[in-house]
This record gives sequence, structure tokens and C-alpha cells, in this order.
Amino acid sequence: MERRDGSYQVRIHDVWIVRVLLIVAGTVSLLVGVLALVLPVLPAPPFMLLAAACYARASPRFDNWLLNMRVVGPMIREWREHGSLPYRTKLAMIVLMGLMLPVSIVVFVRPLALQIALAMIGAVLGIWLYRIPSSDRPRAPASGSPK
Repeated sequence: MERRDGSYQVRIHDVWIVRVLLIVAGTVSLLVGVLALVLPVLPAPPFMLLAAACYARASPRFDNWLLNMRVVGPMIREWREHGSLPYRTKLAMIVLMGLMLPVSIVVFVRPLALQIALAMIGAVLGIWLYRIPSSDRPRAPASGSPK
């Protein structure tokens, strides 16, 4: 939840078992996100953002630990503050997915129906990623500027 001054604060869940389940879900999401950093077929940021959301409701210690990580901390802060992803991160995800998904479909998936389904899921995910705003997106030069 956002305060009036623009800072981000989430209330820790009251029920301890829910906090434990959120920590488990956040940890699983974090592990999948780390795996996604190594395997370019999976985009890592959605899993990191899910881990951050789980940790924010479960444990301030885990939330701060994730926010202070050099690799994912700035991305999580930008998502919380602006509802956007860094332009370079978004572009890298789309390009890597666009390069690796066809290879994965051809090499690892045999039934045609599954190949089509995977291609459709990839296209939907690519469009979704493209539509996420980027607060640092470079501006295109104006076409009507004088020479």
C-alpha cells in the first residue's frame, strides 16, 4: 500500500501460518527466478516480483534482504514506486525470450499442438511484457523538428 508521501508500506499478515506459507511461496518463487536467470527461456523478473510481494506480507527481514540485493533490488523498488520495469530489463526479457523460445519449441517439444500452445503463450507473454510501462524509456526524436 502506498502512503500519501509516496513511500511504500505493506501490512504484515496477522496469521502466523499465512506468514509461513507466504515465506515458502516467496522462497520457491525466488528459486525459480534464480533458475530463470540461468535459463533464458523463463523470464526472471515476474518470479522476483512475486517473491517480493510474498516477503512484503510475511517478513520485513526477508523483504529488506531482497530489496538490498544488487541485482533485483532496483527493479523491485521501481515496480513498487512507479508500477513499471526498467526499459533495459524489459527489452532484455523480450529479446531473450524471442531468441530462446523458438529453439526450445523445435528442440524439446515434439507434438505440434504443444508447439503451437507454447508459441501462443510466448506471444501473449511478450505482448504483456511490452505493455508494462517503463519510467526510463528513451524518447524517440520528434519527426517534425527543424534541420
